[in-house]
Amino acid sequence: MDYRSAGVDVEAGRAFVERIRRSVEATHRPEVLGGLGGFAGLCRLPAGLRRPLLVAGTDGVGTKLELAQDLGRHRGIGIDLVAMCVNDVITTGAEPLLFLDYVATGRLSPGVLAEVVEGIAEGCTLSGCALLGGETAEMPGFYPQGRYDLAGFCLAVVDEDQLIDGRAIQAGHALVGVASSGVHSNGFSLVRRILGARGIEATVPCAALGGATPADALLEPTHLYGGLVRTLIDAGLAPLGMAHITGGGLPENLPRCLPAGLAARVDPGSWERPALFRWLQDQGDIPEADLWHTFNLGVGLVLVVPPEGLDPTLAAVDQAGFQGWPLGEVIAGPRGVIGLPDGS
Repeated sequence: MDYRSAGVDVEAGRAFVERIRRSVEATHRPEVLGGLGGFAGLCRLPAGLRRPLLVAGTDGVGTKLELAQDLGRHRGIGIDLVAMCVNDVITTGAEPLLFLDYVATGRLSPGVLAEVVEGIAEGCTLSGCALLGGETAEMPGFYPQGRYDLAGFCLAVVDEDQLIDGRAIQAGHALVGVASSGVHSNGFSLVRRILGARGIEATVPCAALGGATPADALLEPTHLYGGLVRTLIDAGLAPLGMAHITGGGLPENLPRCLPAGLAARVDPGSWERPALFRWLQDQGDIPEADLWHTFNLGVGLVLVVPPEGLDPTLAAVDQAGFQGWPLGEVIAGPRGVIGLPDGS
């Protein structure tokens, strides 16, 4: 007996590392010390910080992985992994510094997993953080052959006097919605149930989706908002609070950036619900409340700004290549979201 007969191919592992080396090292910031292959990654803090705070976040991609693997689309999942972590830590005003990934699989497929890591590297490049290292675990008998799971870890840094923590938010401040790129990486257990129950062929173009296939619409990578937030901060338009809209939708995520005693009044008519969400609701006969509490419904990020900052912020969002609009306002009241047709 040997390790390969037990299901672990060490040589394939070495080939995999060599294939991803260039993509990984291309993400390295000037603060990174050393290269790929050590037992630990080394990174200095950026220069010029007086009271640096480290901001950490971790996440996965959920069961979007299942659909992506069924359809053989792997690179976008790597971008999703970075986005789900980076979009959380930037809500503090922090700059993403480094990223680590963990990949577990039943049997190493260097070509497939290289696509995943290349997507992770692309997400890191777009977010300005270094892919400092990671771990690939081959676990035959634990994971089915040909399947893999992912986890990501992001470390960011912010000067303490520039921390965005929502404490400056007051009644009368404005809410800015920033569009999502689709479902992002939440709600896929429901999505997969709809596809299976209705016998929907994901690769067949659909008129209700503007001629796109369900696969194309559902597997669109999550928007990365780090560059937008950095642009706002550098332009003197730092939001007073931010909410990354993930699982639980607006009702559960928007209140997380508000101080006690304040609520968000959202105008659900301020944006047009994307066709993908209308299609999902029709196909799954999803109750309105479940829709709002499961999906982002086209809102990927919410910015809280003073009234005088509304127009400049909207202009900056547009110039950064995102769609933004006035979403509502902050009002006095128990922390929560009002105005949504979700039955809450």
